[in-house]
Amino acid sequence: MLIEIKTYVSMPIYEQLRNQIVLGIAAKELIPCERLPSVRNLAADLGINFHTVNKAYSMLCDEGYIVMDRRQGAVVAQEMPNGESIFSNLSQQLLISAAEAVCHGIDEKGFLSICADCYKKATTITKNTENGGC
Repeated sequence: MLIEIKTYVSMPIYEQLRNQIVLGIAAKELIPCERLPSVRNLAADLGINFHTVNKAYSMLCDEGYIVMDRRQGAVVAQEMPNGESIFSNLSQQLLISAAEAVCHGIDEKGFLSICADCYKKATTITKNTENGGC
């Protein structure tokens, strides 16, 4: 999986890294039980501070996407989180996105269309990967 850090955007690097790993898991570029690079190795490869990678890994671990083990390091979780906590987290993220849409004059229909398009894109990434796509 190729990770691209954009230093010219306002999103913090640890969030970019976290988001790209979640997208990699959804696309099955990262599979359950797959080992991720060590914090120090990934930081060196990306040319960023290891505390930044550690923060991203900690977020992913707290959210249930990866498991941290002292001996094996970071590995993709066998089962993805489910239940009320994930719905609460998604609801919070969508609330902020909805508020941003309102601030920019996007109506409910437009916002729901964006949500539907993004969901389709996320499932298409997964299907293309399963069918040998890129």
